Amino acid sequence: MTKTRALRAAMLATSALCAAWASQAAAQQAATPESTVEEIVVVGSRIEGAKATAALPVTVVDSKQLETVAANSGDELFRAIPQMGDVNYNSSYIPGSSNSARGDIGSVNLRNLGSGNTLVLLNGRRVVTHPTSQADGTSLVPTITYNTNAIPTTGLQRLEVLRDGAAAIYGTDAVAGVVNTVLKDNFNGADVSAQYGHAQGTHLKEYEFNGLFGKNFDRGNVTVFVNYDHRTELNSLDQSYTASADKRPLFDGTSFAGAGSLDNRVTTTPWGSFTASGAVRANGVLITSAAGAFHIQPTTNNGSQIAVGPGISIQSGAPATSGDDRNLRYDAAATGTSIMPELKRINVFSTGHYDLTDTITAFGEVGVYRAKTRAYQAPNNTTSAQVLTAPASNYWNPFGAATFANGTANPNRLAGTTAPATGLSVNLTSYDFVDVGKQQVDVTNNETRFLGGLRGKVAGWKWESALLYSRASVKDVSDGISATALAKQLALSTPDAYNPFNGGTLANPSVGDATPSSQAAINAIKIKTTRYSTSSLASWDFRVSRPDLFHLPGGDVGVAAGVEWRRETQHDDRDAHVDGTITYTNPVTGLVYGSDLIGTSPSPDTKGSRKVSSAYVEFAIPVISPEMGIPLVRNVELQLAGRAEDYSDVGSVAKPKVAMAWDVVDGFRLRGSWAQGFKAPNLEQINASVISRANTRTDYIRCEADLRAGRITSFSNCTRSLSVTAQRAGNPDLKPEDSETMGFGFVFEPKFIPSDYGNFTLTVDYWRVKQKGIVGLFGEGNALILDYLLRQSGSSNPNVVRAAPTADDVAAFAGTGLAPVGTVQYVKDQYVNTLPQEARGVDIGLMWRKHGTRFGDFDVSVNGANLLKFYQQPSPQIAQLLAARSAGQINAGTNITGGGSYIRYNGKPDWKWTASATWRLDHLTVGAFTQYISDVNDTSLLDSAGTPWVVKSQATVNIYGQYEFSQGWAQRTYLKLGVKNLFDKDPALSSNGYMASVYQPYGRYYYASIRKTF
Repeated sequence: MTKTRALRAAMLATSALCAAWASQAAAQQAATPESTVEEIVVVGSRIEGAKATAALPVTVVDSKQLETVAANSGDELFRAIPQMGDVNYNSSYIPGSSNSARGDIGSVNLRNLGSGNTLVLLNGRRVVTHPTSQADGTSLVPTITYNTNAIPTTGLQRLEVLRDGAAAIYGTDAVAGVVNTVLKDNFNGADVSAQYGHAQGTHLKEYEFNGLFGKNFDRGNVTVFVNYDHRTELNSLDQSYTASADKRPLFDGTSFAGAGSLDNRVTTTPWGSFTASGAVRANGVLITSAAGAFHIQPTTNNGSQIAVGPGISIQSGAPATSGDDRNLRYDAAATGTSIMPELKRINVFSTGHYDLTDTITAFGEVGVYRAKTRAYQAPNNTTSAQVLTAPASNYWNPFGAATFANGTANPNRLAGTTAPATGLSVNLTSYDFVDVGKQQVDVTNNETRFLGGLRGKVAGWKWESALLYSRASVKDVSDGISATALAKQLALSTPDAYNPFNGGTLANPSVGDATPSSQAAINAIKIKTTRYSTSSLASWDFRVSRPDLFHLPGGDVGVAAGVEWRRETQHDDRDAHVDGTITYTNPVTGLVYGSDLIGTSPSPDTKGSRKVSSAYVEFAIPVISPEMGIPLVRNVELQLAGRAEDYSDVGSVAKPKVAMAWDVVDGFRLRGSWAQGFKAPNLEQINASVISRANTRTDYIRCEADLRAGRITSFSNCTRSLSVTAQRAGNPDLKPEDSETMGFGFVFEPKFIPSDYGNFTLTVDYWRVKQKGIVGLFGEGNALILDYLLRQSGSSNPNVVRAAPTADDVAAFAGTGLAPVGTVQYVKDQYVNTLPQEARGVDIGLMWRKHGTRFGDFDVSVNGANLLKFYQQPSPQIAQLLAARSAGQINAGTNITGGGSYIRYNGKPDWKWTASATWRLDHLTVGAFTQYISDVNDTSLLDSAGTPWVVKSQATVNIYGQYEFSQGWAQRTYLKLGVKNLFDKDPALSSNGYMASVYQPYGRYYYASIRKTF
């Protein structure tokens, strides 16, 4: 059967069920007595009142556990779930350009399968995706996630995590599982609170106000909750592991002490590197290289040749930033950049329902989220996106014209050089515009949600239908420099010309610029750039369910079915300076560049939409019941489900699911499931034209040349990193990623333990996910490694496009046996469906509850996740690289990504544990929460044998105490004092200081709150 026919069959089956429901409703006018007990549907099944969820591994985080986590945001809350993987989208990730998501953002990554493989629901329905994409940490493709910080934690009743593939029930994205946030409703009264928090030893402070208001009336209820959060900036200077980009001192006493790769200060500095349009001599000695290269440095640095200002001189060639000129590297972190931005967030959400009749209820939701952040980042610098040139007319050009066009003599031309009287133009090979100042980045996130629907009961059937519209937008405004404006300023023959030849700060060359250009020059080149991204979700659904469709010997068969339609859109409107509207033309060479924004690659606007029609059906089948009296088979329940979806852009899919729960005896249940899943390519992967992204990569063929020439002793000391532009092409022929999930485990509730000792529950579940057709890239880092491999045998990688070798390049490769190479201009790549991936692991849960004792009420919960395997089959090209490295054809210090085992790989620890405990006695409540993360390998830091640095394991503890006042004016007032990270543990040390995708960037955090209910 074709996928289209399968979709039609599923639709037909659903229509038949709806028809059966309608005919039965007509035949039965007398309704069954209405139950007074509220039925709760837990994520994993659409059937109200059925026991299908007994077969499913679902973690429910209730209000008591939420209190012990003490999360101030959705990101912090989701990090507390051990099955969640690394958080690639986070507020601590503040890239140097708007090419990635910035601001108040958190992602969802269940099972570490990637940010786009977990479906997030709010009250059982989809959430609009965050409109700004970000390159996945492993595959480098643009992924789309749900913004966890847009979820209102204030009104959260419980958090449900289905740790099982559920595409057959919920549709695309539910490959790893589903997270459903259930908000409070039917609240009557008022509950207001205020909280203050402070991270010890930092400037980070947080002020929070929460309000929960509700009103019952004759036939319904309206509940509203409000959250306002104001957090001050966390600055890089606040803590030792962020206070400098040079991480070498942090590794003193380790085997990596002094490793050059730990010096993350950038080699693009205010001490500029330049290339004149011809070689220059002074007094018969070259003061540039044969190719015209020279740089500016303090006169006190070795090799200074001729002064160009007080304490500033020229030296030929590029600076030796891994040797004598290491002090010229720029350390933006030492100037005080943002680790976490200043934040102002407001979240308002309302739910309501009204009984139109005794059997029909209208319900709705309205949500508004808005967050503003402000961050300060490193100044703009040159990249391969543009070539900038100071012409001979530049007032400060040391090799400029002897006489300017207006007839005045050039006061800054060096005397006694071989530069012609007409002067030489000079390219800015590498330069950091530190005197322009740090970039101010302002990001505004907005999200709205409107839902309205009807639900009712007729003749034993429950039905529900709703319309949903949700929209998200991001406005990213940041400081920038226009290449066109800079070109005009560089061409001036007056003191207001921009001066790139004046160096930085003599007293501390790595920090700041004590010799800035004039303010007029700076003002003339600064601009504000804006990226505005939007996404929307419009959907309609109709659902029916019944727990007793018909009777079997084992009990009643439950059924749920429905049809859904949705439309998704994404529009990324880039600034005119980068989307091709305003281009840059080098006035000296005449070359045209697609981006006018210095340091940013061309990025065209992208726009896409899709429509999805789907139908699903689910059965809960009781095979054996306790009443049947079968030994060792007390109860058996089956869940059978199937879903078909038709996409307007990628075709149709149909996927099944089977789950079973077998109660061997009362208190011991075996459970298992098997399902197929799918994930549609996101709109950017399909609709993007060629986009350019610049990332820091290592040109390993140059490392090999340095090693052979004796300039370095191992690849760990290689400093041949550079900004590499990757030209990545979208692919309209991408297919959905297919997956297969399987799991089995047990639930043990020992009945032989007397109730005086409380209630115990132990769960253990094994899971496995196989994926194929994952959308990925070869990656520019791998492309450079392949180029390194091929060039050793006289060939090259045609996707690595280089400039012609200069005389300096020829000199660097002399005597190494390698042919000289030029600078990398760009690397070509395209999104493709790649080879299979498999992950498997074990989840462990232990719960204990004892209430009503003279010592109080006790609740304890322990959850653990053990990642046993995470392996991606290497593509033929990746396999070629891995084989070459094993054979010694390329150095063991190369970092090959995109294949092999990922377990304990950066953000994928093999063990994560959490535990929470709450004790309540009379008016006093004490809670504690602990989280353990096992060690991981930091593949960005390798020794000469290819052995990575081990980021150590860590355990943190949160604790709080709360007292409820019960008399007088303070009645129903709660005072809470708490500490997060009680023992003040810094995040485990990594090559970047800490791993933001795994850890929060601060230690002990104190908070106090007061709450009043009415």
